[in-house]
Amino acid sequence: MQSLTEVYGSNCFNEATLKQRVPKSIFKEFRKVQNGEKDLTLNVAEVIANAMKDWALEKGATHFTHWFQPLTGITAEKHDSFVNPGPDGTVILEFSGKELIKGEPDASSFPSGGLRATFEARGYTAWDTTSPAFLREDQTGITLYIPTAFVSYKGHALDKKVPLLRSMAAVEKQSLRVLKALGDTKTKKTFTTLGVEQEYFLVEKEFYEKRLDLMHTGRTLLGAGSAKEQELTGHYFGTIKERVATFMQDLDVELWKIGVSSKTKHNEVAPNQFEVASVFSTANVATDSNQLTMDIIQKVAVRHGLVALLHEKPYAGVNGSGKHNNWSLATESANLLEPGDNPKDNAQFLVFLSSVVEAVDRYAPLLRLSAASANNDHRLGGHEAPPAIISIFLGDALSNILETIAGGTPENEAKVSKLEIGVDSLPKLPKDLTDRNRTSPFAFTGNKFEFRMVGSSASTSGPNVILNTIVAEVLSEYAEILEKSEDKNEAIKQIVTKAYTEHGKVIFNGNGYGEEWIVEAEKRGLPNLKATSDVLKYNLAPETIEVFEKHMVLSAEELESRHNIYSEIYVNQIELEAKVITKMSETEVIPAANKYMKEIAETINSSKEFLPESLLKSQKDLVVSIAENVDTLVKETKSLETIVANKPEGLDAEVQYARKEILPSMDKIRTAADTLETLCSKEIWPMPTYEDLLYKL
Repeated sequence: MQSLTEVYGSNCFNEATLKQRVPKSIFKEFRKVQNGEKDLTLNVAEVIANAMKDWALEKGATHFTHWFQPLTGITAEKHDSFVNPGPDGTVILEFSGKELIKGEPDASSFPSGGLRATFEARGYTAWDTTSPAFLREDQTGITLYIPTAFVSYKGHALDKKVPLLRSMAAVEKQSLRVLKALGDTKTKKTFTTLGVEQEYFLVEKEFYEKRLDLMHTGRTLLGAGSAKEQELTGHYFGTIKERVATFMQDLDVELWKIGVSSKTKHNEVAPNQFEVASVFSTANVATDSNQLTMDIIQKVAVRHGLVALLHEKPYAGVNGSGKHNNWSLATESANLLEPGDNPKDNAQFLVFLSSVVEAVDRYAPLLRLSAASANNDHRLGGHEAPPAIISIFLGDALSNILETIAGGTPENEAKVSKLEIGVDSLPKLPKDLTDRNRTSPFAFTGNKFEFRMVGSSASTSGPNVILNTIVAEVLSEYAEILEKSEDKNEAIKQIVTKAYTEHGKVIFNGNGYGEEWIVEAEKRGLPNLKATSDVLKYNLAPETIEVFEKHMVLSAEELESRHNIYSEIYVNQIELEAKVITKMSETEVIPAANKYMKEIAETINSSKEFLPESLLKSQKDLVVSIAENVDTLVKETKSLETIVANKPEGLDAEVQYARKEILPSMDKIRTAADTLETLCSKEIWPMPTYEDLLYKL
């Protein structure tokens, strides 16, 4: 068996591998390309392509693919072989610099949101030099994967990667301005870092294949609660079952091979729910790694006779699955969101901290939009998921410091002496200023912010595009103040004071799960955007277009296309669920209930001769109860079919209709069907129950 050091990165064309396989001059020039100091030349691309090809062929690869992330929410790939026929009937193995740099998949079937006509098939993939190539191997062979951006013929972003790269450039530009204005002339590069915690469920494959809803929608549209759910929290951080541990070990190895730094794994709160987390890297690489993690989780699970569920709420009544997005901003030598060892560093820390507080408050609807989906609507606000209200947890100590600097008096017991921002007077701040608040959607955890609202199946690109862009906007305003200021200390104090006094309402250190917080948030004027249908419109809000165009992250056209695409996805998801629940009701639940009702009725009739009427009453009542619920189910199913058939015209109208008409109708079907499950015999019930799905593994 190979050692971990031999396994890790063995299928990743990382910096170390590149350095070994190309001349020093080429490597140095390529590093400048990665740092944005110069453009990629065809000569450099040719040398790297040849090295990449030789490496891949040595590993047994036969094909290469430009791997990209279209707006479907999943990844895409078209495989080409290295084979080119020679004139004498032999094979020439080729891979040119041009092939490395650019590909041209048929893009007609990928969503564009109106950016191009359906018959215009051209879409281009462009090599992302900042994310390493890697090999994927399975029973079909070994393929070289090249991370790429995906753009239209006219250069519009058709994917998740392009806006992320643009937003990273935007926040880097503005953070460097702030650093320079604060006297830092040495730092030449900043970048956003990201660490992702990925939650998922596992279920027996044989049970999964007997559930039409799980196969088609990823969640159980029907299902009565289990007798035992998660009230004892006995699963959380418990001993990992051997079968699951074996799966997790295989998962780790597959991730390590391609350089994904899988670090932590454990049982989550809900039964059969688990988590895997990776080490921090740049937001772009971390997003690529997480897309791969989701894909590999699902593929490895199948090898073990399991299915991995990435849906945000596969089961009603128990925890849903999120994706904790741990975001920070750093230089090559320091974390800008970590307190320093001297007054100057701490003043800098407070400026960057304030920029996040202000950005989150000013653009809260956008941040909520970044976590919006039909799937995540079922999760937010219940069973340990954060509420739909955007708030920031800073902890008492840090909140007190900001309050004191702003000239106020801390309300809680942890008193802070008067602070002044100056070279000598701002005291050293402790490194760990906060406890961990699991109820906050956006919590400061020492040197990063943990955005817990993101759904488990979502790409981390969306939240980080918005975080980077809104923080870039606030930093640009701070930079202007600092650049014009003669007294930097006074300017810093004004920035921190204004951020706290005008935007401190978004800071909440209490229990985000409590009903009292909803009341308090309303008093503070914080938006409570409960559903995706409430926030999709912010894609087209004037302030959204202004900030995204100003920082050249997304144009008005690109924002409109995303609005159309995400609205269509929302409507299509709910309409699909409506079709599935209708079919399950008509072809599975109603026939099973009628069959059981008939069995009981026959038992009653055959027992009349030797049992008194008083002893048959409960059986008759059961038949009546089943009949009543079947009648309700039939009526509600027909009603849903009518509702779906009569949807209004216009995408925005369809979104509101799906939420206000289709979803409530589905809930009525579920209520009747779940009641029937509790009344009918398990032997006759046509699908695996929650006990099967959650406890048999």
